[in-house]
Amino acid sequence: MSKRDNPLVLTLALLITIGVIGGSLWLLLRRTSKLITGVPEQSGTSKLTLLGDTFSGYSTFRSNEFQKALKEVGINLTYQDEFDQQKRTQLLNQRKADLFVTTLDQFLKHKPQGKIVGLIDRTVGADAVVLNTKKYPNLNSLLDLSQLIKQQRKQGKKLSIAFAGDTPSEYLALVLSTKFEAFNLSDFEIKEVADASEAWQMLQDNQKNVAVAVLWEPFVTQAQQNGYTVVLSSKDAPKVIVDVIVASEPLIKSQPSKISELLESYYRRIDANVRQPSQLQRQIAEDGKLSDDEAASVLRGIDFFTAVEAKDWMTDGTLEKRIASTAAVLVLAGEMNERPQTPNQLFTSQFVNQAASNTQTLIDIIRADNPELADKLQGKGSTIGILPSSIGTSQIKTAPDIGNLQVRGEVKFGLGSAQLTAVKRDSLNNLAQEIGEFNEQTVAVRVIGHTSKTGSADVNQKLSEQRAQVVVNYLRTQGLKHNFLAEGKGFYLPLSGIPSEDPRQQRTEIRLVRIN
Repeated sequence: MSKRDNPLVLTLALLITIGVIGGSLWLLLRRTSKLITGVPEQSGTSKLTLLGDTFSGYSTFRSNEFQKALKEVGINLTYQDEFDQQKRTQLLNQRKADLFVTTLDQFLKHKPQGKIVGLIDRTVGADAVVLNTKKYPNLNSLLDLSQLIKQQRKQGKKLSIAFAGDTPSEYLALVLSTKFEAFNLSDFEIKEVADASEAWQMLQDNQKNVAVAVLWEPFVTQAQQNGYTVVLSSKDAPKVIVDVIVASEPLIKSQPSKISELLESYYRRIDANVRQPSQLQRQIAEDGKLSDDEAASVLRGIDFFTAVEAKDWMTDGTLEKRIASTAAVLVLAGEMNERPQTPNQLFTSQFVNQAASNTQTLIDIIRADNPELADKLQGKGSTIGILPSSIGTSQIKTAPDIGNLQVRGEVKFGLGSAQLTAVKRDSLNNLAQEIGEFNEQTVAVRVIGHTSKTGSADVNQKLSEQRAQVVVNYLRTQGLKHNFLAEGKGFYLPLSGIPSEDPRQQRTEIRLVRIN
């Protein structure tokens, strides 16, 4: 009997064949698991890929200490820079990445196949709109900018604005364009660059006609030190630029526990940084190759969410309001077609619950001995110092101008009247929401009433004062904590190009001014 026909030989051959095939399949699956993100390895460790960029607010995700902490809970996290926001979304949708960090406006603009699972930070001064006061000495506010644009236009020139595209800088420019009367991006030649350092170089180049640059730290500080004017920063509108972490739908479905564990580890690091800010400053300095002073400046411009505050935002309606407000800016600027109909479907708080519970336990333990630290961990007033509750009329009147807010609808009164109609109240309700976006500790509001030139000067002066005061009184009923000043100008400051008796001269200006 030949070996080929021998039953023992055939059995051995079959076993060897099965072993070879099984081993090959095991090797194939092991290699494949390394290529596909979000697939747990046989050791129990999950390989996750997170996309971001070099922003200092994301430095914790890149730190060695955080990476080690994740490995202890079975997560092997790879952090990759991807500066193209659209490509970030594409890679997530193609399952080549599991998570990414981005700003809320970019999340809404690019619509990834995933949800917001955590909140990272708000910038509170790290981003700013800077005016070229060195080249144009009279340029100190958006009102001055409007006049400069007209002057340049008469000479056949067009001013430029420089900012990094698809970044908070671009969004801050959109905010100005949609919220302020004297600022419209269409009035400028737009110089879109890759990084704020390039916008800063353009601003300093006298051969360029750059009147405005939108910068981030450390360039904001450098600009101020060199005599340029910050007209508006993210400190003045502290909820405008919000950084979030987004998880893909496949990861949410297949490994929800790993998302929770990642966020637990992340917020534990943030809690430690709240207790020891020098630790975070050192991390930012090492991460960005910055000096201690530069790192301190960067840190002052970033307000990090604790887990408790992130959960509160996600469950008390704050994040929904922030989404609606951000989407409104994008729609007005033509970056989106419509607002999301169900904003609460764009995020979930389930993955921050355990992290928030951990932080709350810590808060309860230290509350009696260290109430200030407990408040910081709760997310209460950890970044912006407390200023006096009110300031004098003369201080508001002489404070540097920022610019006039656009009023959606009209704030007008009947002939010779200082009474508001129901329609006008709707306009003021919208206006109150707009003012509420700005920081009451750095921004005050001048409400300036004007009349047309009909009747006596004294009567019109008093009427304009009464109307301005009515507007201020109504805005205060909407819960605004800002310092207000009501002023009447009668018909002494008419609009140019319009007859002084024309009803269009009757108007109310809402002017924001800087009080610190």
